[in-house]
Amino acid sequence: MADNPAHEKFNIIEQDNNSMKLSNESPIQELSILPLDPVKEKALLRKLDWHVLPMITILYMLCFVDRINIGNARIQGLENDLGMKGSDYNVALFIFFIPYILCEVPSNMLLKRVKPSTWLSMLMFSWGVITMCQGFTRSYASLVVCRFLLGLFEAGFVPGSFYLISMYYKRYEMQWRFSLFFTGSILSGAWAGLLAYGLAHMAGIGGYNGWRWIFIIEGLLTIAVSLISKFFIADWPHEAKFLNAEEREILARRLQEDTGDAKMDHYDGKAARRIWRDWKMYIGTVMYFGVVNTGYSTSFFTPTILNQLGFTAIRAQVMSIPVYFAAAVCALVVALLTDGLKHRYSLCMIGVLVGTVGYSLLLAQQVLAVSVRYFAVYLITCGGYITQPVVVAWLANNEAGHYKRAVSSAFQISVGNIGGIIASNIYLSWQAPTYVIGYAVSLGLLWLCGLACTIFLVGLWWENRLRDQGKRDHRQQLPPEEIANLGDDHPRFRFTY
Repeated sequence: MADNPAHEKFNIIEQDNNSMKLSNESPIQELSILPLDPVKEKALLRKLDWHVLPMITILYMLCFVDRINIGNARIQGLENDLGMKGSDYNVALFIFFIPYILCEVPSNMLLKRVKPSTWLSMLMFSWGVITMCQGFTRSYASLVVCRFLLGLFEAGFVPGSFYLISMYYKRYEMQWRFSLFFTGSILSGAWAGLLAYGLAHMAGIGGYNGWRWIFIIEGLLTIAVSLISKFFIADWPHEAKFLNAEEREILARRLQEDTGDAKMDHYDGKAARRIWRDWKMYIGTVMYFGVVNTGYSTSFFTPTILNQLGFTAIRAQVMSIPVYFAAAVCALVVALLTDGLKHRYSLCMIGVLVGTVGYSLLLAQQVLAVSVRYFAVYLITCGGYITQPVVVAWLANNEAGHYKRAVSSAFQISVGNIGGIIASNIYLSWQAPTYVIGYAVSLGLLWLCGLACTIFLVGLWWENRLRDQGKRDHRQQLPPEEIANLGDDHPRFRFTY
């Protein structure tokens, strides 16, 4: 994509992945035409990695622990103490997703106008309080209310964090960073198992059963971290205090060279139509919907599945830990490959195939040894977490413009999380110990993800072909203010796959 003419002046106040917005007061009033110093670029990338990623990755780990620890609490006596029966546990999982799905897009629209450090730390404090409250519930109805509020406050964190990361890095630098961030959710499964193992031994302290201490201690930890997170979460690049004037210029030029003129800095009627009529956002959501079911299935039910394989409740907590470490390694290796090869599709399909083998083994588990069934849990977890972060980065790579990315990333994650609702309702107690319906539905949804990835690939290739043939050049005749707000509809933008 061609760069803008040299010495074009910037008098803008926002930043996009396509360009850095510099205020009138900035000492840098124009971008240099001199080549970027590769040594300074590398130094800037290291600085970004240290300031943007670590804190939100820690927060994501805590976020996911607080979301999935109900699975650990279940096998420590949650259902018996609250008088739960039948599908009550599934309803408690399901209710979380209603506000979670409805509030993600509005949250990202608010985040556009609020400092990320303020908004994300406030959300974290709120869900920490609710997590702790789950440990004091005395009835099933109270638990359901807490799960609803937990979904409400967690809704904005993940899409907001993906949005923030996407504003600092070029397209083929994103996957590695997304996956590093995503390992927070993967390792949370291991950490949740380790914590649950330790906290389960607190049973009887204060008259509380072990499952209550899981919620109380983990909620208190989240609250404590939230109180300091405000000072460590990076804000938008144009207001990030850790960047100096020269670094802002280097960042601006790097992002400008990556996607050029494809901006969407104003939300008006035409921009709204371009966002909501974009087929990529809907196919990207189906991709995420198909694979996130596997992510939630393993997070919510791995302790239960291992318990059903014959492990004691406490041993099941421990046996889940290496599963998540293996998944984290797979996700990071794939991230390096997909950014290095500048290719997404094949790596997505590798994850689908690995998960398919795992589900196939579990569907045939009655004739397999326990060790093989345990290995199958590794395969479905690794397969899901190979594909899940890649589909998020892949959509973000192909949505250009501040508002375009804010809406599309939130929409993908929010609507895609309907897969979590399905995961909450397909592993029913009467299916134990084989869970045939759960495994079969999850396998089908994983291949729905694979089909959507294939459609996405073909659609991007076809659109690039049309642009190479000049069949989108008529958009250059639009009014200048509209051309400047086309986002990835700009005819010079090229999609990645």
